[in-house]
Amino acid sequence: MGRGKHSVLAAAVTVVCAVTVLGAPGTALASARPAPTPSPSASPTASPTLPPDKDLEAVRAKLDKLYHDAAVATDAYNAAEEKAKKQSAEIVDLARKIVKGQQKLDDLKDRAGAAARAQYRGGGLPPEAQLMLSEDPQNFLDGAGRVLEGERATKGLIGEMTRTQQDLKQYAKDASDRWQKLEANRKAKAAAKKKIQQRIAAAEKLQSRLEKRQQERLAQLEQEAALKAQTAWLDTGVLKEIRSKASEAGRKAVEFATAQIGKPYEWGAEGPKTYDCSGLTSQAWAAAGHPVPRTSQEQWKQLKHVDVKDVRPGDLIIYFDDASHVAMYVGDGAIVHAPRPGRTVTLAGAGSMPILGVVRPDAG
Repeated sequence: MGRGKHSVLAAAVTVVCAVTVLGAPGTALASARPAPTPSPSASPTASPTLPPDKDLEAVRAKLDKLYHDAAVATDAYNAAEEKAKKQSAEIVDLARKIVKGQQKLDDLKDRAGAAARAQYRGGGLPPEAQLMLSEDPQNFLDGAGRVLEGERATKGLIGEMTRTQQDLKQYAKDASDRWQKLEANRKAKAAAKKKIQQRIAAAEKLQSRLEKRQQERLAQLEQEAALKAQTAWLDTGVLKEIRSKASEAGRKAVEFATAQIGKPYEWGAEGPKTYDCSGLTSQAWAAAGHPVPRTSQEQWKQLKHVDVKDVRPGDLIIYFDDASHVAMYVGDGAIVHAPRPGRTVTLAGAGSMPILGVVRPDAG
């Protein structure tokens, strides 16, 4: 990453993550925000009293659970979608093989029919019988060679017809299997979609019940929780150990991902206008010339694992025990990610969520 872009990125991280927390482990959270100044014209009883923070914390916890469930379902939806695409392509390929095989079989049958008609024109006698009736020794010898060739050709024709018929039978069986799997994936995809919609609707309904000031306080509590988690992560001294620089491909992936900042989250989306978490990371690495699995769980399963202390810009950080969220490390203790419905692609602290591990798309 160029020096100028690195400075811009560092500045953006400062704005989003509060540099006093990101860069100074152990600093009190209160120091990251100025104390609110009451309006001189406002009366202490002018606005309804906010519910205790513990009640809003319960709301926040419930929202986190709903959006987490939606994220898990989104991963299942994306996985089913990928399998359906693959199976559909396989079915199309099998259909082409079936058409080609049937054309070949029809041609072989035509050739067999032509041979039968030629035999009929020869008086209905097989070539061996016609040969025995020949009185010319030379004709007999020449004919013997032709008979042997004809027998071999006939056997070859019959064998090829048999193999082609067997191939067509196997193609049909394979196509039937793919259709069954495709149908199963369609059902899994529909179930995942329903679950996503239910969880998001429940979260939105819960939020809609809050007054504006309650929603603002809830957002503040969410930020405080993220900053607290980031501070705890930095207090381990991990940032002092992280020294690795981005690879060329990693730099391109970071450039792509950060260029999407501000675009809305949408479950199942892979851009270019909207993204979900793994849609963003998979498209970023595709743009860098290193395609990766579509879902966060498959990225965790298939890509090379590296120690957190060895993380470098472009690496993917997988979150939560079920690998239901993924973000891209961009340096300076920060990530870029598509958080959840109602949010946009943004920068955040790398330790603001429970880290499962780090994977490297361009390892080796």
